[in-house]
Amino acid sequence: MSTRARSIRKVAVATALVAAVAACGSTGTTAPPPPSSPEAPSPAATATSVAASSAPPASSAPPSFPLPQGSESITLDPAQFVGVALDNPYWPMAPGNRWVYRETDADGTEQQVEVTVTDKTKEIDGIRATEVHDLVTENGEPVEDTLDWYAQDTLGNLWYLGEDTKEYENGKVVSTEGSWQAGVDGAQAGIILPADPRVGMAYRQEYYAGQAEDAAEILALDKHVEVPFGTFDNVLETSDFTPLEPDVEEHKFYARGVGPVEVLQTSGGSSHEQLLTFEPG
Repeated sequence: MSTRARSIRKVAVATALVAAVAACGSTGTTAPPPPSSPEAPSPAATATSVAASSAPPASSAPPSFPLPQGSESITLDPAQFVGVALDNPYWPMAPGNRWVYRETDADGTEQQVEVTVTDKTKEIDGIRATEVHDLVTENGEPVEDTLDWYAQDTLGNLWYLGEDTKEYENGKVVSTEGSWQAGVDGAQAGIILPADPRVGMAYRQEYYAGQAEDAAEILALDKHVEVPFGTFDNVLETSDFTPLEPDVEEHKFYARGVGPVEVLQTSGGSSHEQLLTFEPG
């Protein structure tokens, strides 16, 4: 994943719109409403589900289900993604949008990260996903070249459906580890940003066993961030982590109307990524 889950693996809710949420190994049948016992998840840890065949009136509150976690199986309804623009306010992805970042590690080594929303799409699990190109270079030479696939549902939740990533050394591909696609070999889609983020929400961003298992928790919605591109208030902050690297944690900062503006590694190493430029498409 890009800025992003790319960096969390290398050192990159809300009302999730799903047709069914079930435990790992599920047959894909629609999940019943959650129990009302004290063990039921709190509202800050639930997702909204709207089935295409039985959507409630707009005035009704849809039933809630636990957010996707870990290897948990979900089945998304493609009908709820048709014709939906990627306009989540914390990461708008109009075709042509372009972000350039500077990433600096503990040794002072600098890399440039260029993220561009293309006009290409890919059908994944029946959903037409937008392709985003993420290119990392050092001294002009490629270090990592990734195609990420995103889609947004009718409620505004931004989903992550997979990536095709290549790592380079001396101009040659040395690894494709971390590549995955929802619906293939047990891989599951995840949420990058919810439509209605609230502090304390925790959710998986991606799942492909042993390859891509990033997750996040929303820490704040009111941060102040200064980066070379500009100064921002009311910034969304997440903690990003993965069981594949339990000692590594990053904090990511998303500014409304722009997207990711800063990534700070807080444990398991030291790296700092800041937004240099943003060009709307």
